Amino acid sequence: MMKTPLLSALLLAATLAHANPLAEALTAYDEGDLKAAARGFTASASQGNALGQFNLAMMHLRKELSGASDSQAWRLLQRAAGQQLALAENALGEMIEQGRRGKPEPKAACGWFERAAEHGNADGALATATCYYLGRGRKQDMAQAHRWYLEAAKAGDVGAQYIVASMFENGLGVQSDERLSRYWYDVAARNGDVAAQAKVKALRERDQAS
Repeated sequence: MMKTPLLSALLLAATLAHANPLAEALTAYDEGDLKAAARGFTASASQGNALGQFNLAMMHLRKELSGASDSQAWRLLQRAAGQQLALAENALGEMIEQGRRGKPEPKAACGWFERAAEHGNADGALATATCYYLGRGRKQDMAQAHRWYLEAAKAGDVGAQYIVASMFENGLGVQSDERLSRYWYDVAARNGDVAAQAKVKALRERDQAS
């Protein structure tokens, strides 16, 4: 399953009129009326609306349409990505990574993830960071990994917040910085990361003992 959600709040903010097919489709989708949602997304997509194209593609990928097709989802996402819609760019990377376009191609997947990251998508930033961190689809580059993990951390990804803290602590891809390391461990801990909570506790105990 694709992890990219139908971001109703985001997409509703883009609607311009009460009768906008996209707005009506989102309402129908939220109410569980998939047929009406599909009609609205199709109408919006046919008008060249990137958000309509994206949402219709998601319905194809989730098999929520009669005759749902990965190939049709790909075509729709390509059109939306042509308008620099970061959600679509990230989804294209996920399709490649998950083997929904044939054999997974890490280099091609990372290319789409990086485009999405550059256009402000947090999931794309996280995936791009992982490409560089693991050297999968990209030459291993800890400075680039840190750059994109930091973007994901700023966007609220808890796992990225812990990794950034660790990279600051150990000087991995960035100059070691105890203050920033502690800051990000604390952020991750407050957001529920168990390992970060243990780290914050250990640091506190160390400070008290010194």
